Amino acid sequence: MTDVRTGVIGAGAMGSLHVRLLASDVMGAELVAVADIELERAAQLAREVGVRAIGDGYELIASPDVDAVVVASSPETHEDLVRACLEAGKRVLCEKPLATSAEASRRIVEAEAATGRRLVDVGFMRRYDAGYRDLKRRLDDGEIGDPLLLHCVHRNADIPPSFDQRLAITDSVVHEVDVVRWLLGEEITAVIVVAGRPTRHAPSGVRDPQVVLLETASGVVVDVESFLRARYGYDVRCEVVGETGTLALPVPEPIPMGFEDRFAQAYRDELQAWVSGAPTGAGAWDGYAASAVTEACVRSAQTGLRTEVQLEAGARPGG
Repeated sequence: MTDVRTGVIGAGAMGSLHVRLLASDVMGAELVAVADIELERAAQLAREVGVRAIGDGYELIASPDVDAVVVASSPETHEDLVRACLEAGKRVLCEKPLATSAEASRRIVEAEAATGRRLVDVGFMRRYDAGYRDLKRRLDDGEIGDPLLLHCVHRNADIPPSFDQRLAITDSVVHEVDVVRWLLGEEITAVIVVAGRPTRHAPSGVRDPQVVLLETASGVVVDVESFLRARYGYDVRCEVVGETGTLALPVPEPIPMGFEDRFAQAYRDELQAWVSGAPTGAGAWDGYAASAVTEACVRSAQTGLRTEVQLEAGARPGG
């Protein structure tokens, strides 16, 4: 079997993670290039793994020796880069968010549908985490009857000062949004965001922590605690309350300090599935739905009101 020749766009934290995994830990992958608008940053990472550096992501996409592309650049570049991959007929794994708005994400869904193929995957790596997968299996098997409530926790040890209340939703809570949709197999229909007393470690004007309440189509209620500056570690938890019992995500001991450690194996498994050409993770529709939910959350945070999710009807590409 011929190795899949891959290229990564973005040489920041997420791009570097994907580059190192593709270069050494993913069977069937041949990393050939790294692209970044800051060419020297791309060159430094490329030298580390022995591939070539490119200063333009579109040049990487057009390269005849690149079969599949990881987009790990800044969110505002995602839509155009992903659509360029679609135009080139190349599979793409895009880090979340799929795009910076629900409208832009929807355009990607439509562009992929026009190809008649599933070409887009979105980097919601928790779907590949062993603990989450076991939780979903047990839930699907009816071990606790119908789910009634979900309790989620997403705490970071710390985050840069530029990471504000909006990013807490669009870059952090978005993981819980996807996990909830995946675990329950249904859409989120309404949200409300509540923030009270902030930690003394929060920048001025930023309300951290905050609680996001989600309502699903069948009436399941979900609470998500988002705490960006918890100080003690990177702590992710999930408990499902059903009619006859509860199921909970195992909590690692000791608590890791960063997401790279907590989900190290999930990132490997995500890339392995993607390279295999038979991914079981999030697709373009999932990226669009997550964008629609987080947009509603941002509006609720601004108004303090319960906000309905505006999700356009349409076929889900790729089945």
